[in-house]
Amino acid sequence: MLIKNGTIVTMNPAREIIKGDILIEEDRIIRVGDCSGARSDTVINAAGKLVIPGLIQSHVHLCQVLFRGMADDMELLDWLNKRIWPLENAHDEGSLYYSSLLGCAELLRGGTTSIIDMATVKHTGAVFQAAADSGIRYLGGKCMMDAGSENAALLREDTTASLTESVDLLQKWNHACDGRLRYAFCPRFVPSCSEQLLAEVKDLSGKYRVPVHTHASENKAEIQLVERQKGVRNIVYLNRLGLCNENLILAHCVHVDRQEQQILAQNQVNVVHCPSANLKLASGIAPVPDLLEQGTSVSLGADGAPCNNNLSMFVEMRLAALIQKPFYGPVSMPARHVFEMATLNGARAMGMSDRLGSLEPGKKADIVLIDTDKWHTRPLGAADIYAQLVYQVQTQDVCCTIVDGKIIMKEGHLLNVAESELKPQIEQAHKRVCERAGIE
Repeated sequence: MLIKNGTIVTMNPAREIIKGDILIEEDRIIRVGDCSGARSDTVINAAGKLVIPGLIQSHVHLCQVLFRGMADDMELLDWLNKRIWPLENAHDEGSLYYSSLLGCAELLRGGTTSIIDMATVKHTGAVFQAAADSGIRYLGGKCMMDAGSENAALLREDTTASLTESVDLLQKWNHACDGRLRYAFCPRFVPSCSEQLLAEVKDLSGKYRVPVHTHASENKAEIQLVERQKGVRNIVYLNRLGLCNENLILAHCVHVDRQEQQILAQNQVNVVHCPSANLKLASGIAPVPDLLEQGTSVSLGADGAPCNNNLSMFVEMRLAALIQKPFYGPVSMPARHVFEMATLNGARAMGMSDRLGSLEPGKKADIVLIDTDKWHTRPLGAADIYAQLVYQVQTQDVCCTIVDGKIIMKEGHLLNVAESELKPQIEQAHKRVCERAGIE
């Protein structure tokens, strides 16, 4: 494949932005710049378009996409207890597949090529199948819950069974689809996981060399609950168990004190900032500038559709840049740094810094084209390109999404998803889940 005449936002070490071409062979980029004379079966004219690395969302819940608009105006623990846990418990294999496929379709349409996901407790194979069918790059796994009260009990499982099922799923799906799908252990969060479960997850992560993806310090009431149960705050507790390391992907970290911030930085934990979800659930604003200043890698995610209510990385980038400025000043969170969070830092969270996050020879051909011939992106020459991407570009401006050197979305149409067939299946699955959960 040859992409010609684009404005290429390389995100290489020099952060070059160049006018030129990208030559792709199979799933890899082999040349960036002047590719005149190169021959290709597929040529894409990118004149007048931005060519960027595929965006990487480091925390999503495909299992919750079907619940969009069903859990508004609640704080985290009520949101989980009254809506999310009963709805997740009501999933069947088919409804989970279509929830996941809907999420993948929305993400790919908006320029997200890679995700780190947390499924629900049951039917996780359906999530992997949807990711396989859609063409998205996926890291994730079965949600693990062997503790918790109230409606958490709907999903509570035996510790040994949870661990066994997780390993079985890992052995089936890790590195499937030529490596496009990868497994991560996904204990939900400290209040719904026993110490035995978390300790064994730590050991299994080391044994199989796969990441751990969980939540921490999202909400003040959650932190108080953990302190009552464990006697210490979230990050201190996870560190005592040996989980705080470069293989840990930790969503939220909204309320982290100075000691916890130091633990995160010293242990190279990957933090995921979810600004829309944190605002909608009234959880707070994560101290991202402080975390970045201390050397912690922070990436971005939309979280779940019921606490967002969309999966647009452009919305998350804009919010991530804006919400810190009243507290840290107008020059905090410059656009280029935010775009790094959406690309390079996401690649680090996935453990794929050597293969994703920038447009360089040898890296995976995960590429997005953006049409800037729109009213809201003009005048074309007046803005810094990173500022355009963070503050101006919108999801509908994405005109082509490429994963592993394959065109997945072109001119608004997903090539791997039969949209006319998907839409009625979504509505039927939604009705079925709501009836089973007893929620209108």
